[in-house]
Amino acid sequence: MNKPFAESCGQNQQVILDELKTLLTEPGTVLEIGSGTGQHAVFFTEHLPHLSWQPSDLADQHHGMKMWFNEVQHNRIKPPLELDVDNGPWPLTDVDYVFTANTTHIISSSQAENMLKYVSASLKPGGLFAQYGPFNYNGAYTSESNARFDIWLKQRDPDSCIKHFETLQEVANAHGMTIFKDIEMPANNRILVWQKRQ
Repeated sequence: MNKPFAESCGQNQQVILDELKTLLTEPGTVLEIGSGTGQHAVFFTEHLPHLSWQPSDLADQHHGMKMWFNEVQHNRIKPPLELDVDNGPWPLTDVDYVFTANTTHIISSSQAENMLKYVSASLKPGGLFAQYGPFNYNGAYTSESNARFDIWLKQRDPDSCIKHFETLQEVANAHGMTIFKDIEMPANNRILVWQKRQ
């Protein structure tokens, strides 16, 4: 079996890394939600040596990501956790950072809300959650390509859709997190950075 490869990871990892370098500045542990192939964990730990990376995903993703991790020459990637956004609380608390990429539009609206709730419970006060992907603002798409992408998502899975920033903000606030930064990214994506209140 060949290593799994996600083309989107190869396309976005450098621009995400450029932002993470300015956000995840202190030594600590990063919980990654929906690690998928594991490519992001490998790439980011190579360039962010002050961080320990905790990958996570559903159990059926673990074998593929371990194929990537087995080639890494350092010990800063921990064995992957089985993690489901529908089932919490999660086994980690007092995590310094949480990161997820291209998961929010794949999961359902209720799962996206669960993710924010369980992320907040996992973060230490002052910790950051960096959430990468496309988002809607003021009830509207930010581009025609995002509108087409949303149609494709819903055809693939009726529960998938691009989520509304304002809804996420309301849920995050209810669970003790405040928007810290909203970063414009290439290809009509964003990085939403939430901070757990002290």
